[in-house]
Amino acid sequence: MLRSYLRLTLFALGLLVGVQVPGFIEAYGNQVEARRLEAQQGLLGFQDTAGRFFNGDLNALVEHYRVSEDPVIQSDARSVSALVERARLLDRERRVMEGPWYAQAWHVLIGADQAIRRQVWNSYRFQVLLSPEAIAWGLSCALLLAWIVESLFVLLRQALFPQRNRRRRRTANSLPSKR
Repeated sequence: MLRSYLRLTLFALGLLVGVQVPGFIEAYGNQVEARRLEAQQGLLGFQDTAGRFFNGDLNALVEHYRVSEDPVIQSDARSVSALVERARLLDRERRVMEGPWYAQAWHVLIGADQAIRRQVWNSYRFQVLLSPEAIAWGLSCALLLAWIVESLFVLLRQALFPQRNRRRRRTANSLPSKR
């Protein structure tokens, strides 16, 4: 009986964890979009300058700043270059987050920007969503967690008590068959 309750508790835990996945992915995507818009806003003046003097090429503007004799302009080259790279990174993140659900989930799990993911995690409010996606994630995680733990339990039992399993098989084979 206790084992049944433990299984139910494990299943419920997997369900509760699983329903968090779509909300966290959405929060990550929102954070990426907000930062991307902020980065674009920070580059507007430089894009304007690049448009007037370098046919819109921000890299050419940065290179022009780098080769300048003025140390202040050279320092600005590093700042503008960092802004340009950040905007590119956030644009790549946004494109991934516009992809299919499985690409989004894999990206947030494995390839996400660490700083953004950490900030989203720190500010994430756990909630139980009842959308079809959350229900599917919840059931999938619950079944997967229950299956993994049950499999580990069976493997551990077989490793620790191999003679017990042989006895059960012999007993099952020696029982008369019912016809």
